[in-house]
Amino acid sequence: MCSGAVLGASQALAWEPTKPIEVVVPFSAGGASDQMARTIQGIIQKNKLTTQPIIVVNKPAAAGGEAMLDIKDSAGDAHKLITTSSGIFMTPMTTKLGVSWTDFTPLVMMAQDAFGLWVNAKSPYKEPKDLLAAAKDAKPALKVGGTGSKREDQLLVIAMEKASGAKFSYIPYPGGGAASTQLAGEHIAADTNNPSEEIANWRGGATRPLCIFSPKRLPYDAKVVGDQSWGDIPTCREKGLDVSYEMLRGMFMPGKVSPEQRDYYVGLFRKVAATDEWKDYMARNALVPDFREGEAFLEFLKKDELHHKDLLTQAGFLAAN
Repeated sequence: MCSGAVLGASQALAWEPTKPIEVVVPFSAGGASDQMARTIQGIIQKNKLTTQPIIVVNKPAAAGGEAMLDIKDSAGDAHKLITTSSGIFMTPMTTKLGVSWTDFTPLVMMAQDAFGLWVNAKSPYKEPKDLLAAAKDAKPALKVGGTGSKREDQLLVIAMEKASGAKFSYIPYPGGGAASTQLAGEHIAADTNNPSEEIANWRGGATRPLCIFSPKRLPYDAKVVGDQSWGDIPTCREKGLDVSYEMLRGMFMPGKVSPEQRDYYVGLFRKVAATDEWKDYMARNALVPDFREGEAFLEFLKKDELHHKDLLTQAGFLAAN
């Protein structure tokens, strides 16, 4: 009887959501973060992993600052989540926004996201060195597009400049889809999109990759375009451009929630990550497998924050105190 009573008490203490769960996306609809949130939404609902509906809400204002402030102001609300990327460090560092990832409750890192150096399919550039050589002689400077200002895409362009001595004109767009459209229309020379943001135009024959900025080739052998797989794309380092970067794709909830509430969502996303649908999504979009939770995720966040502070300092993007 004693053990049964203990079991009953344990079950009574377990927490589950009692109303719809809101997933805030700090970027516009259609981007990589939005795609991930809606994929997770579909997986949870299809597999009935929770009894409550999942509602995805886009709050892209102020480079994601609106979404971050919303989560900060929602302390204690266990029915609200945020999916985010490296912007969780970069937006506060490049603005005077009074928020930090430490105001939130980290749940899991679902994966890391790669970036590629993409050109128009008709361009004469076959390797990064061709683009860099042209950039050194170009007047006016060659245009390279990316998502937003003082964000990952622009940091990659600055890193390319420092590694090669070339100079580019960086053109910020509202999202990777817009940058890809401009590249397909030959309005810019290159972009630094995530694979998921460029795959449609690559498949359509309008753009093509020169290299991937990841430390090693992407772990996917299935053919994506013609006889090419994601794994066939060389790293930029392989091609003589010594620039490497990957971006976290993580889930957080507001601060001041209970351990039981946090553990519920960690378990939920662990189940999501184990589904075939999630694995297929990862492969289609060339996400780098890297699921982390608990202390492993916390340690990653601490190191990644310092890494981004260093990158932003070198670029001169840190907000003045």
